Amino acid sequence: MTPHWHPSPNFGPRRDALTPSLVVLHYTAMDSAEAALERLCDPVAEVSAHYLIGADGRLWQMVNEADRAWHAGVGEWQGLDDINSRSIGIELDNRGDHPFSAPQMATLDGLLTDILRRWAIPPTGVIGHSDMAPGRKCDPGPRFDWARLARLGLAERSGRETCADDPTPEHLRTAARAAGFTAPADDETLLAALRLRYRPWGRGPLCAADLAALPLHSAENTPG
Repeated sequence: MTPHWHPSPNFGPRRDALTPSLVVLHYTAMDSAEAALERLCDPVAEVSAHYLIGADGRLWQMVNEADRAWHAGVGEWQGLDDINSRSIGIELDNRGDHPFSAPQMATLDGLLTDILRRWAIPPTGVIGHSDMAPGRKCDPGPRFDWARLARLGLAERSGRETCADDPTPEHLRTAARAAGFTAPADDETLLAALRLRYRPWGRGPLCAADLAALPLHSAENTPG
């Protein structure tokens, strides 16, 4: 894919000679792609991302993939911090309160395919901003179609939506850590972050379906 090059001054070198092993997906929470592009390239704002995908499918690149964009902030994934040095950030033109368009998702499919191949990143390395910063961030939000990416082999698959026993918060924490959710969070915040990713229709207190929705490798290794 050939993006429109629109350089941002908000970047630096990746620390400790790290290379990308993650892709972090965001939504812009702004009224237009153009407004988001202006902010992501504003030196005063001190934020950026490697890519921005408009609702109409247009693709912009603001930072070279080899460089460290300023998109993730404070957070943790799989026990590792400095996610900016470990990841490629993709912003999606969406306010967070409506579905993501078909042209936008089609561009994302192609871009992710290229990035994962270039950097040998497995599907498990594609995460949401809310995954690595529970409570602090909620994007790409409950409207994002994670199941689509999973079907295409571009994201982690969820579980089977069945679980024999009612889980405890300790069971959920164990499964969540196995799935990569290691950032500090209380039980309520962690459950909300897990639901955003794997069960956005979930409501109420922790239930068996929440544990069962997690990736099979984490749910199956959890007592219950």
